[in-house]
This record gives sequence, C-alpha cells and structure tokens, in this order.
Amino acid sequence: MDIKEQISKVVEKVTKDEALRAQFQKEPVKAVEKVLGVDLPDDVVEKIVQGVKGKISVDKLSGAADAIKKLF
Repeated sequence: MDIKEQISKVVEKVTKDEALRAQFQKEPVKAVEKVLGVDLPDDVVEKIVQGVKGKISVDKLSGAADAIKKLF
C-alpha cells in the first residue's frame, strides 16, 4: 500500500466534502477508513491521518501566502 497515494486520496475527498471534513476533525481514523473503504492497522491509519493533517495545513498556508502576494 502506497501511503502517499492514500493520503492524497483522503485529502482530495476531505477537502471537497464538508460532512466528511467535519467527521475528519472529530474522528479522523473513522473518516480515513470510510474514504479508503477498508479497516487498516492502527499504525497505518495513524500515518495517513498525520499525513492528511499536514497536507491540509500546508495547503491552507499556501493559499494564505498566495492571497498576500496578490495584495502586492
């Protein structure tokens, strides 16, 4: 299983689906398993959850930086 690929898949779905995003914020493990459609070992799920959180944070920062650049 390619964890990076799974992270990208989850990020894409979480950012597009508001209900799924809310579930990810409250119960990230369940949200990841729902998106992937499988019950994974806890250590694998935790890596994916951390990767998704990191990717979403980076995307938000990047969007904010782009908005600031447009002001100047």
